[in-house]
Amino acid sequence: MERSVVIAGFGGQGVILAGKILAQAGMSHGLEVTWLPSYGPEMRGGTANCTVILSDRTIGSPIVDNPTAVIALNLPSLDKFEPTVAPKGILVVNGSLIGRKVERTDVQAHVVPINEIATKVGNSRTVNMVALGAYVKATGAVPLEVVKRTMAEAMREGGKEKLVELNERALDAGYAALP
Repeated sequence: MERSVVIAGFGGQGVILAGKILAQAGMSHGLEVTWLPSYGPEMRGGTANCTVILSDRTIGSPIVDNPTAVIALNLPSLDKFEPTVAPKGILVVNGSLIGRKVERTDVQAHVVPINEIATKVGNSRTVNMVALGAYVKATGAVPLEVVKRTMAEAMREGGKEKLVELNERALDAGYAALP
């Protein structure tokens, strides 16, 4: 099993952190992983994306032309990465910021009101964790509990232990947003 995901959005949406947590969760779950962040010089407000590969065997390259999934948190990200998703792949689309329909008919699209869910959870800045929860539900790439534990460790190491409960709620809400 090898899964790859591109997580993309505006700088400041937590794209890089979401990818890092997913990669670390994959390692904790015994998988081989790569994590390749990419962001423009603008940082906050500019574009950012990262690619994560999770595999049960050695990964040959961190570069992916056709990821098995894309998380698009804004319209420019959907426009850029929708065409690259592998056939039968998965798209998690932020329906709060993206008003157009997914054009591909050969992928499984999950349009989730990510911003609204994050606000209901208690903080609009948790969009990355809501999206990550939805991705985990859509793909089963790693167990949600492993992601939650990894996120909690990352928050504690970063001196942000007070954000653990909020981010757990965001992960749960994203996971629950999919059938």
